[in-house]
Amino acid sequence: MLMIINEEKIFDILKDAKYISEVKIDKILEKAKLGKGLSLEETAILLNVEDEKNISKIFNIAKSVKEDIYGKRIVLFAPLYLTNKCINNCLYCGFRMDNRKLPRKTLEIDEIIEEAKALEKSGQKRLLLVAGEDNVSAPLDYIIESIKSIYENSDMRRLNINSAPMDKEDFIKLKKSEIGTYQCFQETYHKETYKKMHPTGPKSDYDYRLTVMDRAMEAGIDDLGMGVLYGLYDYKFDTIALLMHAEYLEKKYNCGPHTISVPRLRPAPGAKMEKIEYPITDNEFKKLVAIIRLAVPYTGIILSTRESVKLRDELLDLGVSQLSANSSTSPGGYKEKKKHNSDQFYTNDERSLDQVVKSISDTGYIPSFCTACYRVGRTGEEFMKLVKAGKMKSICRSNALLTLKEHILDYASIETTKSAENIIDNLSKSIENQNIQDELDDRLKRMENGERDLYF
Repeated sequence: MLMIINEEKIFDILKDAKYISEVKIDKILEKAKLGKGLSLEETAILLNVEDEKNISKIFNIAKSVKEDIYGKRIVLFAPLYLTNKCINNCLYCGFRMDNRKLPRKTLEIDEIIEEAKALEKSGQKRLLLVAGEDNVSAPLDYIIESIKSIYENSDMRRLNINSAPMDKEDFIKLKKSEIGTYQCFQETYHKETYKKMHPTGPKSDYDYRLTVMDRAMEAGIDDLGMGVLYGLYDYKFDTIALLMHAEYLEKKYNCGPHTISVPRLRPAPGAKMEKIEYPITDNEFKKLVAIIRLAVPYTGIILSTRESVKLRDELLDLGVSQLSANSSTSPGGYKEKKKHNSDQFYTNDERSLDQVVKSISDTGYIPSFCTACYRVGRTGEEFMKLVKAGKMKSICRSNALLTLKEHILDYASIETTKSAENIIDNLSKSIENQNIQDELDDRLKRMENGERDLYF
C-alpha cells in the first residue's frame, strides 16, 4: 500500500523546524500573504513560533487570506445524531460499546423527520448527519433512508454525513442519495496512540480508516471532510500529518479536502480516559487554526460547539469559516430540547441559533445558510478551480447575503433582524462584479416580495 503518512518524515520536519532564523520566518509569512498555501516544512516552522510579535502577524495574515478567498461569510449548520449505538471502544467517547451506563437510542425514521423539522423551525438549512458505528442498528440502507426522508419532508437543503468508513461499493450507493460532504476523522495520525485509543472494534484498523478518502473519491464523492481530535497526541505532529494527508489527496485526485474540522478533546459521559494526555491551550489552539488557514487557504475550517462562546468568536478572525450552532450530541435532542445523559461529549456554546446569528452579524461577518455550490455542481475539483482563480468570493458573499435575508424574513428575532439588516445594507454594495451586484439587488427585492431559495 502506498505510504500516505510517513511518521519518520514528520518527526524530522518538526525537529528541523525548531532552529530557524527570524529571516526565514519573515520569508514564510510573506509567502503566506499570497494565499497559495505552505509546504509541510514551512507549516512546521510556524507551529514552533512562540513570540507574540510573529504570532500576531500570523493572525493578521490568516484573517486577510480567509477574507480574500471567501469574503466575510460564516456558514452555519447543526449536527443531527441518528444513533448512539456503537461497536467500537474509543477510550475518549461516550458512545463506546463498554459504556453500560449510556442510554442507547436509534431514531426511527419518523423521529428523524421530527428532529429535522425542529431544526428547520429555528432556521437551519444544512445538517450533518452523525451515526455511531453499528451495522445492525444503523446500516447503510438506514442512513440512506434517513437522507431521503429528510429531503422529502423538510426544507433542509444540504445533508452532509459523518459516518464510519465503508467500502467503495457502499460509497457509490451513498453518492446516489445526494449527500453533500462525506466527513470522517482519523482522530490521530500517530499509529501507536491510535491503537491505544481504539483497542477493539472495526475502528481499530488504522489503515482502513486512513484510506477511506480514497474509496470515497473513487466512488465519486469529491467533497470530503477531514480532521483530528486535538488532545489525543501532540498537536504539532497531528497537524503536519493531517496536512500530509491533504497533500496526498491533492496530488492523487487534484482535489484536497473540502473541509478540515478542528475538534478539541472534551469530557464525555462514560468515557474511559481519565485525563487529556496532550492538552492544548487556547493560545496554541488559536495559533494552529490560523496556520491551517495559511497552509491550505482554500479549505473550509469547521469549529464545533465544543469551544466556548468567547473562543468561537475570536476564531472567526483566525480562519474558521463554518460553525455548528445550538448543537445536540444526543439522538432526539432537538425535539425534546433538554440535556441528555446520552451525549457523545459535553458542549460549551449553548447559544440558540438566533443568538449565534446575531453575534456573527455584530462582528461584521455574514451568517450564511448557503447550499448553492452542491446544488449547481460546484464540488470537488471544480469548486477548487473556481476558488483558486478568485471567482468564488463574490458568489459566496452574494449567496450568504441572500440566505441571511431569507433567514431574517422567516425566523429571526427583532434584535437579530436589526443587526443582520445592517450587514446586508453594508456588504451588499461591496460586490466587485457589477453584474452580480445588480442581480443581487434584484433578488433581495424579490425575497421581500415572497420568493425564497434564490442563489447564484
